Amino acid sequence: MTVDIDKPTGPEGTPPAGPEAIKAIPVRHYGRYLSAVIAIGLLASIIYAFSQGKINWGAIPDYFFNDRVLGGVGKTLMLTVLAMLIGVVGGILLAVMRLSKNPVTSSIAWFYIWFFRGTPVLVQLIVWFNLGLVFEYINLGPIYKDYWSSFMTPLLTALLGLGLNEAAYMAEICRAGLLSVDDGQTEASHALGMSHSRTLRRIVIPQAMRVIVPPTGNEVINMLKTTSLVSVIQYSELLRVAQDIGQTSGAPAEMLFLAAAWYLLLTSVFSVGQYYLERYYARGSSRSLPPTPWQKIRANVLSLSSRKGATA
Repeated sequence: MTVDIDKPTGPEGTPPAGPEAIKAIPVRHYGRYLSAVIAIGLLASIIYAFSQGKINWGAIPDYFFNDRVLGGVGKTLMLTVLAMLIGVVGGILLAVMRLSKNPVTSSIAWFYIWFFRGTPVLVQLIVWFNLGLVFEYINLGPIYKDYWSSFMTPLLTALLGLGLNEAAYMAEICRAGLLSVDDGQTEASHALGMSHSRTLRRIVIPQAMRVIVPPTGNEVINMLKTTSLVSVIQYSELLRVAQDIGQTSGAPAEMLFLAAAWYLLLTSVFSVGQYYLERYYARGSSRSLPPTPWQKIRANVLSLSSRKGATA
């Protein structure tokens, strides 16, 4: 009988048993456990401190869906959308002007961005509201003529103050997005006979959206919170309504917590919308799209159930 020397054999010529399965022991991260315990302890102490404070927490659910509060929420959302619309349109225009080879338009855009980014938005709101000290009335000829104090309503002041300030920030975001598109795209479109404006609309801007959308989503969320500043010009948005109810109901601190809860709820909804919008514009650049929150939850549930099945 011949024995193959390349194959090891057992004591009686039988093939040996396979290698013993390796039992992997996960590394224990005691520092993580300790930090988690400390974080939970701090959170519990903060919750306990607030629960023992002299705050009537029952007033918050009583006024949470109050008609005046819901009206303030609606005005906050309306102001956010309109101000962002002004900011986005103005930002795109300023970004194109900033990138223009015309030194006049480029300088005007640079000065606008420098001025509105360099002054606080609260100061801009107050200045717009008090420009009646400079312009006694507004005269547009046969179209419109009235005193500035009657023309500059709190809503118009809020839109101008927030929208024009946002345009300066959106201009830099849009400029970064336009510069992220390779110059070869513009050269190729011009070689095909496309005009400069059509190249921007059909070639450059759609590709730049992947870079523009994420910071724009952050600006929308920031704008939602910045609308609280217009309470100083007597516009009845969410914070102003909460303050008024707090003064009449004798629960000023509780109404501030109510306003904070509404802001958290609205920003959470906007954050979900931002996530799906970013996922939509990532289709052309990512081979596999990131999973949605529901897909992550389902994957974790399935992995947990498979582990329980394996241990059983």
